[in-house]
Amino acid sequence: MADAHAQHATETQQVTEIMFTAEFWDERYGSTDRVWSGNPNPHLVTTVAGLAPGDALDVGSGEGADAVWLAGQGWRVTGVDVSQVALGRAAAHAAERGGQLAERITWQQVDVLSWDPAPARYDLVSAQFMHLPRPALEALHRRLAAAVRPGGTLLIVGHHPSDLETTIGRPRLPELMFTAEQVAATLDERAWEIRAETPGREVTGPDGLPVTIHDAVLTAVRRR
Repeated sequence: MADAHAQHATETQQVTEIMFTAEFWDERYGSTDRVWSGNPNPHLVTTVAGLAPGDALDVGSGEGADAVWLAGQGWRVTGVDVSQVALGRAAAHAAERGGQLAERITWQQVDVLSWDPAPARYDLVSAQFMHLPRPALEALHRRLAAAVRPGGTLLIVGHHPSDLETTIGRPRLPELMFTAEQVAATLDERAWEIRAETPGREVTGPDGLPVTIHDAVLTAVRRR
């Protein structure tokens, strides 16, 4: 049993070391015309509905759907991603929407495993479905929290571990999944108003049948 556990840990480490490189994501984005839907993430749309536009940080911006949508709502956006291929595609997407919108977005290639955003710089920090090994993820979440201004909002969304019990086909890497409560544990309750939720949504499984999956959604507002 111990040998099996050690082998699984080694395999997980090998997979994650590959998955979080620029080369991996450049190849994935470069292998197809579009990886994602092009629509903004619904939890972002819901959260932003009650906020006044300001400075936003979109972490893991991919092909730019969230950043472009935020800019369309009047936000000044910094979109960061490890893949230069994705960022080029995102910039083209923004340019298609018109110069004024594109001018509200700055694209930046970063390695989130080591990158540290400016402290207290943003009114909104959003990280949608960023899955990293637990120590690296917790460290990233703390750095993202530090980047939020007083009165600003931190929004972190991920796949809930319960999805592994469905047929939806998540990668069999439970170490990369997290709950909203685990994210909340990295924050000081004295400094934040915290809401941790696990909303469900219905999707179509690989067999064509409906499947209910769950997201881990952490919304936190830094106290003034």
